[in-house]
Amino acid sequence: MTAGEFKNLRRRLDILENKVMRNSPTRKNVDQSRVILATADTYKWVTEYAKTYNEHWIEEGRPDPYEFFPRYNYFRTTFELLEYERVHWFVKSRDLMLSWSLVAYFTKNAMTVPFRGVLFQTQKEDKVVQLIDYAKCLYKTQPAFLQEAYPLKKPLDKQQQLTLEFANGSYIAGIPGGADQIRSYHPWGYLNDESSFQSEAGECYNEALAVVKGKIVFNSSAGPGWYADARRDIVRTEED
Repeated sequence: MTAGEFKNLRRRLDILENKVMRNSPTRKNVDQSRVILATADTYKWVTEYAKTYNEHWIEEGRPDPYEFFPRYNYFRTTFELLEYERVHWFVKSRDLMLSWSLVAYFTKNAMTVPFRGVLFQTQKEDKVVQLIDYAKCLYKTQPAFLQEAYPLKKPLDKQQQLTLEFANGSYIAGIPGGADQIRSYHPWGYLNDESSFQSEAGECYNEALAVVKGKIVFNSSAGPGWYADARRDIVRTEED
């Protein structure tokens, strides 16, 4: 690490330390330096502190179903890109773990920043339950000192299936497809997953622009339709 990189890291840590000291409900009971280091950025959090689960771990010969994110550079790049723009379009592939990455980004934001609401939306409710379960897995596999620094509103087994609520006033809520599902929320972040398979994805995008004040992310595998056109800035008339 160069002197310039170290200075920049120190500045970022100082900013984060001040934020944690202001926002952590139990800041007197935890080692702040450990908390700051663990949550300095999403990449560090998911490669060293919060784990995913692998349903095929036995078939793949893995020693445990829970593992940290692999240290692939594209994860780091993805998390960095999310900081720079309000609206993002991703073309996903199963092997890239992109849905996991996006859930991790929004979960860490809700966990560490008070009163930061997040919506996850998919075509059907059972799919959005899976995204909420991703978020819950990331939270519960953290070390105890992080769970103490960022407690939940209620224990995980007491939380509703479609929500993850934090003691700091933040929440993650899952909703099924449909533009009307968004209108009763005013969240900071919004993730629309498998957008190509949602018939009202375009209307959802318009609603998100109106109510979401922070990050808007559309994520889907490739396929024809509104999503493919929108991410390429293609405008079609009704005649088309």
